[in-house]
Amino acid sequence: MTLDDLRVFVAVCRAGSLSAVARELGCTQSAVSQHVRRLEREVGVSLVERQPRGVVPTGAGSVLRQAAEEGISGLDLALRRLAELARGDGGVVRIATGSATVRHFMASAVADFRRRYPGVSLEFRTENSSRSCFAALQEPGLDLAWVTLGEPVRGVEQRPVARLPWVLAVPADDELAGRERIEAAELAGLRLIGLPEGSTSRARLESAYAELGMVTTASETSVADWDTAVLLVELGVGHAVVPDLPGWPSPAGSGLRFVPVPELPPLTVGWAVRRWDTLSVSARAFADTVARHTGGT
Repeated sequence: MTLDDLRVFVAVCRAGSLSAVARELGCTQSAVSQHVRRLEREVGVSLVERQPRGVVPTGAGSVLRQAAEEGISGLDLALRRLAELARGDGGVVRIATGSATVRHFMASAVADFRRRYPGVSLEFRTENSSRSCFAALQEPGLDLAWVTLGEPVRGVEQRPVARLPWVLAVPADDELAGRERIEAAELAGLRLIGLPEGSTSRARLESAYAELGMVTTASETSVADWDTAVLLVELGVGHAVVPDLPGWPSPAGSGLRFVPVPELPPLTVGWAVRRWDTLSVSARAFADTVARHTGGT
């Protein structure tokens, strides 16, 4: 069993196709198959199952895939750290984020970090959900992911940074704009703009509605991110329940008002990493800088 065997096997499991991995690696499909067969001979069980549209891992294959992904990720991270030490430079910090993250949580932190660590490069990879950010952490090279925290994820450590209360975004001329708070039950009478489909924030909000025994009226309008929801409110499309994010427009300078909905439990956001104790000094410094500028939990 070689490291190359494991890398190819993990790639096959992710792609679900021997031919796709062969194209990616610039080799033949037979060569990819040989890596998988060598592993199967060594462990004594089948690791992949051939299907009409590709391959899927067997039960044993899933066990090996998970262990191999964790081991390879840790090894790749260590090799990166060693390369940075050998070069003597500041290295690169790679971060997976949602589309609104940098604007709302990291703008001032990025400026501060670059002043204090001019030799370190920051690379941002935009994902469309926290689930995608968690998945990206399994790939080599990524240091940090900014996520909406939820259930534990195997092989990932989560660290809360901020708790975001929910607010109802309304136009400034709306009859609700002058309220100090909105009762959760009042939301049932509103046609709300839907948060991103499949997002952790939407799942958390729907779970809170269910626990309060609420049935909300679904809007025909849904969005891909929080900023778009707020923009549509400002355009008069409807109302939206959103997390109270840093950097929302000031009420005095916009056509919006954000009215607290205190009955809804706050949304927790923060960092996800494979292992905190293996982060580079630069990656840890960036994570701490963001937490400091965000105000902590």
